[in-house]
Amino acid sequence: MLYRPDMHWDHRIGRRLALRDLNILLAVADAGSMAKAATRLAISQPAVSRAIADMEHTLGVTLLDRSRQGVEPTIYGRALLRRGFAVFDELKQGVQDIAFLSDPGAGELRVGASASLSEGIVTTVVNRVLQQYSRVVFHVIVGGKVQLLEGLRTRSVELGFVRMSGQVSEDDIMPEVLYEEPLVVVAGVDNPWVRRRKIRLAELVNEHWTWPSSGTAYDTLVVEAFRASGLKPPNATVYADPINMRIKLAATGRFLAVVPSGILRFPAKHPSLKVLPVELPTTHRQIGIITLKNRTLSPLAQLFIEHAREIAKALAKAKS
Repeated sequence: MLYRPDMHWDHRIGRRLALRDLNILLAVADAGSMAKAATRLAISQPAVSRAIADMEHTLGVTLLDRSRQGVEPTIYGRALLRRGFAVFDELKQGVQDIAFLSDPGAGELRVGASASLSEGIVTTVVNRVLQQYSRVVFHVIVGGKVQLLEGLRTRSVELGFVRMSGQVSEDDIMPEVLYEEPLVVVAGVDNPWVRRRKIRLAELVNEHWTWPSSGTAYDTLVVEAFRASGLKPPNATVYADPINMRIKLAATGRFLAVVPSGILRFPAKHPSLKVLPVELPTTHRQIGIITLKNRTLSPLAQLFIEHAREIAKALAKAKS
């Protein structure tokens, strides 16, 4: 019989469904096997089976489908697991909040960002926070927007820095725009173009270029910039997703690289590179923070965001 909303929570569910049982379900779903989960949890397999059976009896639904290949959560199991992630995340966060409030140097924070943002604004904020709390620990997870959204939902990151492409439509995500960042053209200090005070994009068409892979959103931005200037987009000589590779190629003096301007604004200058005085129209994109709605941010996360806002204000003031 399915669990009915009118069943008394305290007597029917609250006294029977323990955190230990929920933790076992999470371990089984992650391992895909009761035997493997038992090994991870250092308990017997019968104890794991009994805990799952007790939960299914209490809730009146099947939580796991069993087969020779292992186990897989049912729709009921997935529903409980989604809430389970939140339960343990909030408990863990509560312990970390207490640690941070009693000793700010004891906090930990998991931040997600693209490669360029992690090397730009994220590094800058990390440095600022560490000046205030030298013993906090940061975990920076590099990934695209889709990966960061999944990271927020599974609680593997607490906040993410992303490029905003229009409105964030996900109902469970809270976006906050920080600043606008264009793409810029950079060259090594030995490149003849760095001595020019003004350059038209048309003059650079036949140069050796490097930017991210053909067909990516980044590549599309660059192609649109040339077309907006009335030019046929050239092919890059080197299509390279790693931003450090593009920077190193530009530093040789042979290549022009397209990079986000934030890479050169903070946290430190690249002495081997110069931004060329040429505009890439249509490449301005908003940079923002995304967090999970209805998730209480840790004090360290709130501090991190406040520093990011201060940096964004300084950038806006510098432009005005």
